[in-house]
Amino acid sequence: MKKSLLWLVVLVLAISITAVFSLSSCKTEVAEEEEVAEEEVVAEEVAEEEEVVAEEAYTIAMIVKSTGNPFFEAAQRGGQEAADEFGDTFIFQGPETATVEGQIALIEALIAQEVDGINISANDPQALVPICTRALEAGIKVISWDSAVAPEGRILHVNQADTELIGRVEVQMIAEMINYEGQIAILSATSQATNQNAWIEWMNEELKDPKYANMELVATVYGDDEREKSYNEAIGLFASYPDLKGIISPTTVGIAATARALEDQGLEGQIQLTGLGLPSEMEEYILDGTCQAMALWNPTDLGYMATYVTRLLITGEITGEIGETFEVGSFGERTIVEGNGPEVLLGPPFQFNAENIAEWAAVY
Repeated sequence: MKKSLLWLVVLVLAISITAVFSLSSCKTEVAEEEEVAEEEVVAEEVAEEEEVVAEEAYTIAMIVKSTGNPFFEAAQRGGQEAADEFGDTFIFQGPETATVEGQIALIEALIAQEVDGINISANDPQALVPICTRALEAGIKVISWDSAVAPEGRILHVNQADTELIGRVEVQMIAEMINYEGQIAILSATSQATNQNAWIEWMNEELKDPKYANMELVATVYGDDEREKSYNEAIGLFASYPDLKGIISPTTVGIAATARALEDQGLEGQIQLTGLGLPSEMEEYILDGTCQAMALWNPTDLGYMATYVTRLLITGEITGEIGETFEVGSFGERTIVEGNGPEVLLGPPFQFNAENIAEWAAVY
């Protein structure tokens, strides 16, 4: 009896041990199968992500009026930032001097390279139309920014601010500085620059207001966005108009060159100066009173928006139709409006003076 009971216990233990090992083996096999399945899923997800990245990487070119201009160097930083957000290739180019011929040659090369998008600050609105049209026909998305290409040569234009507002504000600023009385002159960029010419038209329109009856616009000269030529044009204005009371220079190169000319000639305070300038270049002139105040927008933001919008057109997220609404990164919502053709606005110009210039000079 005892012997039978012993064999029964041994048999039960043997069966239990076998069951435990069998269950453990099953669990191990299931775990291994689950681990393999998870690894396959992860591998598939990585492959899909890599495929998406490959599909969404584009080449975007920014063409500026000329190289060596701090305004466009700041825009370059913004464009590069926008491209980096998506892993795109960013090309920054411009002719050595502000010529339309130089820009045409660059666009021809970019067409041959088969880039995906081009955004350009135009040296001449009409002369660029044929080459920009060729780019569009080649499937390249073309927009302008800062200085517009004529509407038939681009999809849309990224405007730094309302054109009318910029022109009127500059007249209002110089008028306050000279107490609404005396001769004024304009020192612009090139005679073909779309943006400066449009602003000047609105300056002339603003001057028709009766409150400017005692002010006279005596000359408009062009420094071609070159430092020395702008400087010499300013010196020429001093000599030609000894009663000159104020100068408006709607160009970052021109306003800095004019400020330097005023100080070199000892005319700071006698001839007032305003316009559009970079805070980093104009800080000393604003703090010492050579230029009481000026306006501008952030060129880094402008370059960012131009490149971001170019990409949205490449991906088909927008088409450039008036009324389209879309998001531009941290800038929020923007709407394509009717200007001189479809355009998108960056925002209103900001005024700089002795109270805030130091803060902004450290930014751009």
